[in-house]
Amino acid sequence: MDIINKADFIVCENPKHSLKLLNNLGIKKKLISLHDYNEQLVINRIKDDLRNKLIVLISDAGSPLISDPGFKLIQYCIKENIEITTIPGPSAIIPALQLSGLPINEFYFAGFLAKTKKHISDLILNLSELQKTSVFFVSSHKIIITLEIIDKIVPKRRLSISKEITKKNERVFRGTAKKIIDDMSEKSENIKGEFVVVMEGNLAKKTDLEMVNVHDIEIKKLLSKFSLTEVVQIVHKLTRIKKNKVYKWVLSLTKS
Repeated sequence: MDIINKADFIVCENPKHSLKLLNNLGIKKKLISLHDYNEQLVINRIKDDLRNKLIVLISDAGSPLISDPGFKLIQYCIKENIEITTIPGPSAIIPALQLSGLPINEFYFAGFLAKTKKHISDLILNLSELQKTSVFFVSSHKIIITLEIIDKIVPKRRLSISKEITKKNERVFRGTAKKIIDDMSEKSENIKGEFVVVMEGNLAKKTDLEMVNVHDIEIKKLLSKFSLTEVVQIVHKLTRIKKNKVYKWVLSLTKS
């Protein structure tokens, strides 16, 4: 709040939203609206001020640049050697991951979903192949469609869907897409607001790759005692990895 108090003016996405916050804090400042479509115009307007005034960029919700405008402004400042810094603030991504109960040592952020059903399907298909957990934003009028698409592509994949995090109506839905659709359908207010979807990674694919990395040495030991066919049978029974995958894996080790 101290930095905002000292600012010469504030760049924000929606002055109406920002004014409510500033009024609550008793702060009166000039506000300049910044959107994706006018970002270059704003940069041209304030470029001289950027060098000799304290300018603050704030977001309507969450953090600036995280699916919000400001990227070109930051790029410009870096290019022109204009000093910039950041004060860590709220973002729904990290809390949603923390509440998900899914592995989050690695994750992929996909931003807001695309507009059309086909684009959503293409994105979900790509995300479903990732080994790491994925997280993305979905608006209220797309959440059920998105869940139905996930149910068709990866019906058993675990999900966590959060809304209104840290607010009075905070809710977290967990389970498969089908279960969450059923849970959301119980009350109309469940489908209001913006949602953060956290989707489990492709654990089966990860297991296969981990087996390859961990057991190469053990497989070579088996090859010194058994035939290739016998080793394939042994590894298949121990790991339950498909025989054709095991065969290619073992065969590659005979040539290494």
